[in-house]
Amino acid sequence: IVIMDVKSGQQLYGRQPTVRRPMASITKLMTALIIAENHELDELVTISPDVQDVEGNIVHLPPGEQFTVGDLLSALLISSANDAAYALATYHSATEASFIFDMNIRATSLGLKGTSFANASGLDHPRQWSTPKDIAWLTMFALRHTEIRERMGVSDKMIYSKKGVSVSLSHTHAMLHASTSVVGGKTGTTDAAGQCLVSVVEQDDREYV
Repeated sequence: IVIMDVKSGQQLYGRQPTVRRPMASITKLMTALIIAENHELDELVTISPDVQDVEGNIVHLPPGEQFTVGDLLSALLISSANDAAYALATYHSATEASFIFDMNIRATSLGLKGTSFANASGLDHPRQWSTPKDIAWLTMFALRHTEIRERMGVSDKMIYSKKGVSVSLSHTHAMLHASTSVVGGKTGTTDAAGQCLVSVVEQDDREYV
C-alpha cells in the first residue's frame, strides 16, 4: 500500500511500498500512457481477427469493425478490456512483443525501477510485476493526460464502431458507482496478483493516489 499527494509527490503512508508483486490490469495505465503520448483520439483502429484469441476480461470487440483510439482507450480504462489492450498495442507497434519493448523502455525513462512488463493487459507472467510506489508514480504521470484522467473517472459509457456497432462499458471500480470521494481509478485481478486497486481520491481540494 502507498498513499501519495498528487500535486507534491509526497508519500503520506506506505506499507511495503517497494515490494515487487504481480499488478494485473493496473498494467493498462502504461498501455494507455503510450497510446495517449503517440496517437490522436480520432484515429481509426481496425479490430483484427486475432482479438478473438485474447484471454481474460474482454468486451467482445467485433473483428473487422473500426473504433477510434479514444473509444478503445475508454474500453481499456473503464471496462479494463484485454481485447482493447491487444488492439491498441498491435495498432501502435504491429506486434504485442514490440509494444512490450516500448512499455519497458517507457518505464525506465520514468524511473520505475521496480517494474517489468511482459504483456499489455496484465495477465499473469513471471516477468510482469511492479511495486505500489512505482504504480503511484505511473498513475500520477498518467493523470497529466486529460484523455486518461477523464476515462479513469467515467462510471459508464457506450462506444460505437464506425458502422454503428455498439459496445457497453461499465467501470470495474465499484466506488465510482457510489457517492464517495473517489474520482478515478483502475482495478486489476488475476490469480497471482489477487485484487489490486488504484484510487484517485479528492479531499479538501487536494488529490491523493
